[in-house]
Amino acid sequence: MIQIKRVYQTPSSKDGKRFLVDRLWPRGLSKEKAKLAGWIKEAAPTPELRKWFGHDPKKWIEFKKRYRRELPAHLALLRPLLEAARQGTVTLLFAAKDEAHNNAVVLKSYLRSRL
Repeated sequence: MIQIKRVYQTPSSKDGKRFLVDRLWPRGLSKEKAKLAGWIKEAAPTPELRKWFGHDPKKWIEFKKRYRRELPAHLALLRPLLEAARQGTVTLLFAAKDEAHNNAVVLKSYLRSRL
């Protein structure tokens, strides 16, 4: 199972393996508090795409298309996420305030299509 969650939310035993999938480390959060199994920053959108999107919901549809086009190039880096999801629960962590329009939403969908 793959789920998503803001990295600032309290870790839970229901999270399974927790992976940060943002390119930048979240402000004000220690690595100990994050309780991560891993940080896969290369799974995040390229800096250019991230800056272009700017979390603007009006750009969401185009952002999803562009980000999904980037992901196959990083398939080798995504394998730990896929393997962990085959074995149990995986939580993709993101820092964005908008829980509906962020890279973890797209990545979750992409990973599910690969399982």
